[in-house]
Amino acid sequence: MIEKIPPAVTLVEVCPRDGFQNVRTFIDTEYKKRIIRGLAASGITEIELTSFVSPKAIPQMADSAEIAAVFVDELAANCRTIALVPNLKGAQTAWDSGIRTVSYVISVSAAHNMANVRRTSEESLADLRRIKCALPDLKLRADLATAFGCPFEGAVPPGAVLRLMEKVLNCGVSEIVLCDTIGIADPVQVQALSKQARKMCGELPMALHLHDTRGMGLVNICAGIDGGISRFETSAGGLGGCPFAPGAAGNTATEDAVNMLHAIGADTGISLEALLKAVALIKQYIKPDLTSRMGNIGACEEA
Repeated sequence: MIEKIPPAVTLVEVCPRDGFQNVRTFIDTEYKKRIIRGLAASGITEIELTSFVSPKAIPQMADSAEIAAVFVDELAANCRTIALVPNLKGAQTAWDSGIRTVSYVISVSAAHNMANVRRTSEESLADLRRIKCALPDLKLRADLATAFGCPFEGAVPPGAVLRLMEKVLNCGVSEIVLCDTIGIADPVQVQALSKQARKMCGELPMALHLHDTRGMGLVNICAGIDGGISRFETSAGGLGGCPFAPGAAGNTATEDAVNMLHAIGADTGISLEALLKAVALIKQYIKPDLTSRMGNIGACEEA
């Protein structure tokens, strides 16, 4: 049980990046735009729009510049737009496209970092420092992948997570995100690591990115709240997942998180009814069989 329910919780919507990039068939750019507009219309205030990576590596993100060109200005008044970048080149392209906040992934596990970005952790840290030096006004969010477990190395010691956190904090990042990359975390683990990390971050914003591979996404959000976290990355429809966890359910669904948080008295500022309209577009255009609960049963009448 959550000891103290926060009055408000922020959900960062990652479906347009983390969700879409896991769909093999290219999604028509106009469909992407309709879905993003639907998500923003629900009251979501932070959206990870796209990823500035090589189209050869991830063909789904080939329209990243077009997506950014449309939404950086269109959503500016009510929504922070974010993009994921793998390196300095991607960060520069994001900046030139108008993006002012980027996510940069470094894995706690050395094996996963090498498999994911073909670099050692130290090489990734060096590139992070180069980005900060070259683009000092760009806000950097450090996504620490495999913070709760690795598909190659197994258990990841909390000490390893905290050591990497200290290094990225010294690089001048503006936010830390702890990622349960393959959805292996349990509530006790999430609560304990969240408390330790929250203490180290001080006033710096901190979030959790929790997958629902084993059906524990929502309970892990509760555990994160107990650990002092009030920001969570979720994906509409539960789209997304890790390529190193075949058959995994993917991210925790935004609509399921909204439903739960509202039920326990935590405000998200998001209209579940409007959000489900965006989820219906995802079912129509991308994937009819979503893993989310609310996306399949519809809105419940709120008291």
